[in-house]
Amino acid sequence: MALTRWTFMAACLTLLALATRPGAQEPEREAYLTWSAKQAEAVGRSMHQTGRVGGFWDTRMLKTERSYNYKLAATWLTPDVIKATARLAQLRRRLSEEQTRSLVADALAAGDTVIMVEIDPREGSGVIPLDWESFLQPAGAVERAVAGTNTPALREIAALAGVLRRNYDYDRFWVVFPLLDESGASLFGGGVSSVELVVRVYDKEGRVTWPVPPSIRARSVELAAIRRVSPEATRRDRATRL
Repeated sequence: MALTRWTFMAACLTLLALATRPGAQEPEREAYLTWSAKQAEAVGRSMHQTGRVGGFWDTRMLKTERSYNYKLAATWLTPDVIKATARLAQLRRRLSEEQTRSLVADALAAGDTVIMVEIDPREGSGVIPLDWESFLQPAGAVERAVAGTNTPALREIAALAGVLRRNYDYDRFWVVFPLLDESGASLFGGGVSSVELVVRVYDKEGRVTWPVPPSIRARSVELAAIRRVSPEATRRDRATRL
């Protein structure tokens, strides 16, 4: 009995030491819950890029039903950007920590990774064709490009709205991309240091580039581990999104 009592006391003291250790109640991955509004905005803006689909000197010629080029903006909704968006929502809407974690979980469940693409036609009809396309690839490696899936329903997920105020001149699209190939390997691992988003409208292309952020590398590792444990569930999840 004495041995059991002392064993229990030792366990209690160990737990108490862990609970009172500096930072023990604030795991590194939840540090976003302490970000100021300024910090969250800076993180959210860091993955926003602008570009153009088509050349600056492109002309419309006689095809007035088409724009001669398109302004392009894109925000890579990485795990850190999602957390920044959720943190701002928490501060503005007085959400609890549990509600904020739920916003993050909902956004991460949307797919491997999501990019919010914004397109603004210059003159012409002002209409963006339904068959526009997008691809994500290591910079300059066309042969390793993966196609994105436009998923309008994601506009309803709060933490996928980004931190920037919307410019209503642009149409917004939420595009889901895989981070792993069919074998479960990361598409952007190894020596890949930068990634391009390529947007194609009719016969015109535009692109924006980001360095590969650490949160995407970590996300790829997590997804690969999940696929190893449950490959069938991963296939069902992708089929459901498609």
